[in-house]
Formats: sequence, C-alpha cells, structure tokens
Amino acid sequence: MLVKTTATHATEGSFPDEAKLKQMTARFAPVDINVDLSPLPANERLALHKLIDAAKIIDALFLRQVAPLNPTYLSALSRDDSPLGRARLHYFSLNAGPWSLIDENAPFLPGVGAKPPAANFYPGDATREEVDAWMHSLPSAERTAATGFFTTIRRDVNRKFITVPYSLEYQPELVEAAKLLREAAVATTQPTLKIFLEKRAQAFLTNDYYDSDMAWMDLNASIEPTVGPYEVYEDEWFNFKAAVEAFITLTDENESQKLVRFSAELQELEDHLPIDPAFRQAKLGNYSPIRVVNVVYASGDANRGVQTAAFNLPNDERVVAAKGSKRVLLKNFQEAKFSKVLKPIAVRALSFKDQAFVTFDPFITHILMHELMHGLGPQRIRVGGRDTTVRMELKELNGTLEEAKADISGLWALQYLMDKGAIEKSQELAIYNTFLASSFRTLRFGLTEAHAKGMALQLNWLLDQGGVTVDSDGRFGINPVKIKTAVTSLTTEIMTTQATGDYARAKALLARMVVIRPEVKHILDALTDVPVDIEPHFLNAE
Repeated sequence: MLVKTTATHATEGSFPDEAKLKQMTARFAPVDINVDLSPLPANERLALHKLIDAAKIIDALFLRQVAPLNPTYLSALSRDDSPLGRARLHYFSLNAGPWSLIDENAPFLPGVGAKPPAANFYPGDATREEVDAWMHSLPSAERTAATGFFTTIRRDVNRKFITVPYSLEYQPELVEAAKLLREAAVATTQPTLKIFLEKRAQAFLTNDYYDSDMAWMDLNASIEPTVGPYEVYEDEWFNFKAAVEAFITLTDENESQKLVRFSAELQELEDHLPIDPAFRQAKLGNYSPIRVVNVVYASGDANRGVQTAAFNLPNDERVVAAKGSKRVLLKNFQEAKFSKVLKPIAVRALSFKDQAFVTFDPFITHILMHELMHGLGPQRIRVGGRDTTVRMELKELNGTLEEAKADISGLWALQYLMDKGAIEKSQELAIYNTFLASSFRTLRFGLTEAHAKGMALQLNWLLDQGGVTVDSDGRFGINPVKIKTAVTSLTTEIMTTQATGDYARAKALLARMVVIRPEVKHILDALTDVPVDIEPHFLNAE
C-alpha cells in the first residue's frame, strides 16, 4: 500500500537516504529499448535523428512546466557527486521533479515543499479561486484564450492577470525545436510526414495548433512522431493547460493492420451506448486511424513516472469533431509492462484457477479499446443553455472520470463485440481476468494519478455490484454472471455525469469511491517486490 506523505509534516530526517532511494528506484524495472532501424533509408534515419534532438528540447521545457524551481533543483543535483546526490538525481530524472509520483507526490528532497497543483501554468502567489473568478469575468474570446490548452496565466507590471501564449512563454525552446522539425521535414521523402513536421514547426511559432493536429491525423509514414503540448493532467487546478511531450516511434504496419478493423465498429458502439440516446453522438468524426508503433525515444510528459502504454490524441474537441482521433499503441512498452509487471501481479492477486487467463492479447486489446472509447460518448455538450465541453465543466475531475470511462466502457464495448460475434466469445474470461489483474497494476500508480483514481472507482464499483469477488484467502476473482451488469451500470453512471456536466455529481462519486479498501490493500501489500512499472533506456538515442 502506498502511504501518503505530505510536505508539511516532513522533517529533515524523514527524507529518504541513499539506500531508501535505491529501493524506491528499483520499483521501476530497467528495460533496454532498442528498435531495429535497418529498414529506414539514410535520409529517414537523418530525419529520425533530428526528431530525437527536438524531443530532448521538450524534456527541458517540460521540467519548467512542472514547477518553477525544477531547473534549479536539477542544476544543484547535477553538481552533487556524492552517492546520495547521484541517487537523488536518478530518482529526480524518473519523476521529472523532486516529488515521488507513485507515492502520492511525496517530496524526496528537503526544502522543496509540496508539489504545486497549479504546476507552473499560473502565478505562484495566486489562488485557484482568484484565477477562476478572473477567467469567468472575461469576455468570451478572452476567456477562450485564458482557458485554452496553449497559454499560461501570469501577472503584468500592475499585478493583474494576463494570458501569455506558449509561443512567447517558451519562445527560445520552441524556436529551436521548430528549426529541428523543419530540418527533419527536409530530410524525409514521406509526404504526410513532411507536411506534419512543417505545420507543427509553424504551430510552435504561431501558437495555433489546429492545422498541425489535422495534419497529424493524416500522418501515415514509417516514422510516427507525436511532439508538442497535449495532456492536461499536470494542471491539477482545471485540467486546462497542456504539458509538452514527445513520442518518436516507428510504425509496425503488420500489427496496425490487424487492429484497424475495430475502427469500423465505432459508430455502432456509439449508437448502442447504455445512456440516454440524446447523449450519444449522431455522427462521429469520420476518421479514426489506429497505429501500432515501437518507441525509439520519449521525453517530457511522455517519459516520467509510469510509462504510457497507449494514447488517444489530439485533445482539441474541434479536431475530434472534424476528424475523430488517432489511437497509438506502444507495442514494445506494452510487452515490457506485461512481462515485468502484470504477470507477477496475477500470480499474487488472482484466484489460482484464473491466473492462466491472464494473457497478452486481451491486455493489448483492452488497451486499444480504452483508447477508442475516449472518442465515444459525450464530448461537446449543452449545459444551462450554453454550448460547452465535458472537460470545461468537470475541470480537475475530468481526467479521473475520463480515464475510468475509457476503461469501463472499453470492457462494455468488448462484451458488445463478443455478443455480436466480432470477437471470439471464448475470449470472455481472458478479457475480464486480465483487466482485473491489471487493475492492481494501475492502483499502484498512487491515488494522485488520474488512471489510478479512475481504477479505484471502477474496482470498488465492481466489488459493490458483485462483479468482482474476494476468496477466503484474499484472492480476487470474476463473477461471470454479475460482471456484465456491473460494467454496464458504471458506464451509464459516468457517461450520464459527463453528458450533464454535473460537477457536484462527479465530485460526490469520486469522494465516495476513490479509496483503497482493506481487501485491496491486502493485495497491494503483497506486491512490494514486484516492479510498479518500467524504466526505459533508449539505446538508439544513446
């Protein structure tokens, strides 16, 4: 069980020493990431090299976004060559800051205080309430900019709040990154890659990401880069501001083709969601590509703490409405997570008769369906006569509820496809048991992380509904009769809350269900020698 530690109660002697830091670091299993680049001609390898250089700039920029003093902390640690200093530097690099992400953001360096929930997107001397009131006081166009993905909020010379575009806030880094993207665009001969890189370079300078997001949706090349500001979890005040990240990957065309058939099922799934038909999308974005890739290099928000197994982007609701969203599965990361983490968890957590059902195919299939379901269900909604979005209404609660939605409705969708005959019905027990084992993997991320909070909600709901059971020896299992009803009912609850933009309902649900119960703690306590996740070493880049 991960125990919450708060900075306000930490004393100098309570910070981890070298031995403790090494134990904490060992929770991330080292994995060599070495992708075969031989199929790439020399010009494409040059483009890849330029993209990796751009991604390294993203690393430094992300550090600044996490906390204002992060670069100062890193500079001090890099000068400390003592064994303790090296251990601190290693763990700092894993977390992109001096707070242990899987220990509910407990600080592991003295003097750093609590992790700022506003990150470095808002003035350090402001309160959430002050910023929220200011945003609501703005005219519509100015409020759109202030609450947008790609701006920070600062104070002017008169101490008044102002909106600053990323292109100005991060100008030196983005100018250099744009230069490298343009050099990569010159090197490649793949048309859609060239177009995306040119448009993304322009976006770094103009702060308008719409055209480059649309170009990224059309990207179909051997090199699949995702680089720029995307996920909003770091903004714990509102989930408004996008953190920068980079995934530099190579497409696995054969594996991608195996999964592309799922795209054809999306509108039918949307049309049968277990919610009021008025809440369904009459027509989804007309293009939902699926890419299976192998990661060559990751940086920024894409390479700290628990590693991403897949993602669904972009987050701009305008792009999603026009073109849908792209689902990208990181195959080499998923394989490492399954072998290093999930299989050992299954041995400790599941009933003996169910352990054999935990296999890789349902693991990757549910991850895919999770990402597909991000694009289904309520997105753009109407509340109190206003056109708005789920994200804007649920604010800091949105990330947790959206991750829970994608997980649980992913199970609902897989059951629908099995009942339809699109997936082999014989996969049923494997899908549910693999998900159950993976629930403990996700809970170990710590209850300050959106995926872990969302999983606590799901597991507790399934326990309450009898879909998940606990044996006399404390091991968990699936009730095949009740699990389907439980999955459907939670899908309905979450999507209805999203469709109505009901902040109070969401807050009450999470307050009640995002807890670690004793029977779950019993399993988590038995996993202390099992890695929580992986620590990738990018050999190609090195």
